[in-house]
Amino acid sequence: MDKKALRKELLIKRENLTEKEILKKSNLITNSIYNSKVYRDAKTIMTYISFKNEVYTHNIIKKSIIENKKIVVPITIPETKELKISQVLDFSELEIGYYNILTPKKEFLRYIDPKDIDLVLVPGVAFDKNGYRIGYGGGYYDRFLDKLRKDAIKIGLAFDLQLIDKVPKDNYDKPVDIIITENEIINCSGKI
Repeated sequence: MDKKALRKELLIKRENLTEKEILKKSNLITNSIYNSKVYRDAKTIMTYISFKNEVYTHNIIKKSIIENKKIVVPITIPETKELKISQVLDFSELEIGYYNILTPKKEFLRYIDPKDIDLVLVPGVAFDKNGYRIGYGGGYYDRFLDKLRKDAIKIGLAFDLQLIDKVPKDNYDKPVDIIITENEIINCSGKI
């Protein structure tokens, strides 16, 4: 099956989750993140801002700010198909942006260098146990992940139903190092 067909099939599966199921599974995933050494050691964390039925990240953002972590979030630039990143000091600095995803308000843009990031929480539609993912089709994250330091850790957040045997991959696809689901932590890279 090609990426487009897999994306459609898995998005439908995810849409069948109830809000209660999403929050329960997301809490299990979030607790695994908080208990991980990579999270505790990270000073600068990039996370996507969840929307619809993705693994919920709003609480990660809020708690990390309270814990004095430097939290940065992606800003989508559709014209150039790139992600820029901006530091968030408070959740109230966000507003609805492109694709109906929360993004920093213009007056709170604080761009930072991707090389400053220690840990990235990566969204996806599907993941395989080698860390390859199917995103939403824009290639934003694959291009962005190339800009990170070699030692930056990339964690894919997914529900178990998003795990598949093998993601069809292209040369530009970048794997994550770890996948965290509600039931397991998969070390894909052997780096951790």
